[in-house]
Amino acid sequence: MIEFKNITKVFHTKSKDTKALDDVSLHVKKGTIFGVIGYSGAGKSTLIRMANLLEKPTKGQVLFNGNELTKMSRGNLNIARQKMGMIFQSFNLLKTGTVYENIAIPLKLTGVPKKEIKERVNKYLEIVGLLDKANAYPAQLSGGQKQRVAIARALAHEPEVLLCDEATSALDPDTTEAILALLSKINRELGITILLITHEMNVVQSICDEVAVMENGRIIEQGRVIDLFSQPKTGTAKRFVQSLFNDTIPEELEKILKKSGQIVTLSFIGNASGKPALAMVTKKFDVYPSILSGNITQLKDEPYGRLVVHLEGSSSEVEKAVEDLTALGVIVERYKDGGDSHVG
Repeated sequence: MIEFKNITKVFHTKSKDTKALDDVSLHVKKGTIFGVIGYSGAGKSTLIRMANLLEKPTKGQVLFNGNELTKMSRGNLNIARQKMGMIFQSFNLLKTGTVYENIAIPLKLTGVPKKEIKERVNKYLEIVGLLDKANAYPAQLSGGQKQRVAIARALAHEPEVLLCDEATSALDPDTTEAILALLSKINRELGITILLITHEMNVVQSICDEVAVMENGRIIEQGRVIDLFSQPKTGTAKRFVQSLFNDTIPEELEKILKKSGQIVTLSFIGNASGKPALAMVTKKFDVYPSILSGNITQLKDEPYGRLVVHLEGSSSEVEKAVEDLTALGVIVERYKDGGDSHVG
């Protein structure tokens, strides 16, 4: 659907050149919700603006449905852009226009017939749950309602892709949850592909199928969301996951517990989260588990559980228990200062 091939973007100023993107390659598959996460300055916003060529790459290719945008004429590029709706953090609504007008005016500018404009505006206001607010002005709306208007405006062009630029960053947690549920519904029921950027791990957790982690203009890790949660490979990815699981234990306690066994992090994915794995290995081997911290969260399609456990026992018995836990579908990693490394 959307493909970035070896994208580099350099911003030139009188004082210096800044490389915002450095050889970035990414493929967003049709029908998926793809998240790009990173801290401020990672290059996320530049990347998403590259998807519809609001920013042009210094090097590399941007493809949409197999067609290279960077080689299109201005007319063909504008046609392609109409298939890509965009949602911004700041809503970008006309203060002097009603909700209806905020959605209708962009359609009018692209030549959509008046009758069809009315049908589309009402259709998408109903989808976002704001049909009764058609005659209200932005000043009369909450932040969440304003973002719903922005989503309806983007949908009214009947795009194949929604580009979401930190679409929930200005919202409170409850409103964020509602907007994410709406985006998930749009993806599921309308079949619209979504590419979103965020610095919030809960956004990725809630609705994304795949994710890429950015740092200093490069993609340092990418894959399925469940893989990022259960086996993050980079320090940045681990910090993002850790932001949802506050399972760091005091250093002094860690030193004491390691004298009588091993501290491990257990990740339970999908069906494995429903098995009494710890109870099973306790009966089978001479180990005594103590749960130091634990949490379970719902990813888009399956639950993910995480426990930090002290396995008391001899090295040989602990290793046997680890092997058995792994065979039961549990991902076992050695706990190390809030991070993890594989064991077994």
